[in-house]
Amino acid sequence: MTPITVVEGRRLSLSNLEKVLYGATGTTKGEVLHYYARTAGPLLAHLANRPVSFLRYPDGPGGQLFFTKNPPPGTPEWVRVAEVPRKTADSGRQVVVEDLPTLMWAANLVVEFHTHQWQADTPGQADRLVFDLDPGAPATVVECCAVARWLRERLGEDGLDAYVKTSGSKGLHLLVPLERAPSSEVSAYAKGLAVEAEAALPERVVHRMSRSLRPGKVFVDHSQNAAAKTTAAAYTLRARREPTVSTPVTWDEITACTAAEDLVFRSADIPGRLERHGDLLAPLLDPGRAGPLPDT
Repeated sequence: MTPITVVEGRRLSLSNLEKVLYGATGTTKGEVLHYYARTAGPLLAHLANRPVSFLRYPDGPGGQLFFTKNPPPGTPEWVRVAEVPRKTADSGRQVVVEDLPTLMWAANLVVEFHTHQWQADTPGQADRLVFDLDPGAPATVVECCAVARWLRERLGEDGLDAYVKTSGSKGLHLLVPLERAPSSEVSAYAKGLAVEAEAALPERVVHRMSRSLRPGKVFVDHSQNAAAKTTAAAYTLRARREPTVSTPVTWDEITACTAAEDLVFRSADIPGRLERHGDLLAPLLDPGRAGPLPDT
């Protein structure tokens, strides 16, 4: 029998709560739902008014993974859905996770949450810039930290503040709050900085996606600034061997990192980090922290 629960007045069917999703740690679906309920405050703040795409892994990371932007079949009528421009059609539709019932409904589908760099009412007008720093073996997040520090300093020269989180996988995400600007212009600026980073750190950085160029280097992926692209949200669980989380970190932690494990955070680590640090990415939500996009 599928349990029914009521969340803020909405009836939800929660299924297979004892199912083990992360075999390495024995983490069950019920524990995943509990994690999202405990982390709802900061997670919802970062999902607010942003159409999401889902990476679904209903049988755990070792099972089938599928990426969807369209609202899943059976989406409740009370879940907000936004019209989103698409390259291949006039528009599409994506879910907006704006309250606890929607968050728990989506979490019950077993998903990673991915968001655009723009908000639902201003599609294609980015209010943040993102770099996805992806290490090619044998490089690790340690090398990503060095590149992140260089990018932070370079962004600072342009009057922009950078904040950082783990990807929840192998690398880092660098995020910059911006005054709204067309995604195409943000993409051009980000690509320019990625090219600069490769010129400044040629032994460490590559700005092109070709895998043949990446062993031992950090790929500075600027492509996720494109209007159609999405990036894993802060505090989302990832479909990895263990229940790792895309976790905001301090610049002191970036500087102190000497081993990959230093910046691996699992679901059980997040409540304590929030108690100690609060939401380290809260400045992204403050319009007063946003800087103008430099001329490209």
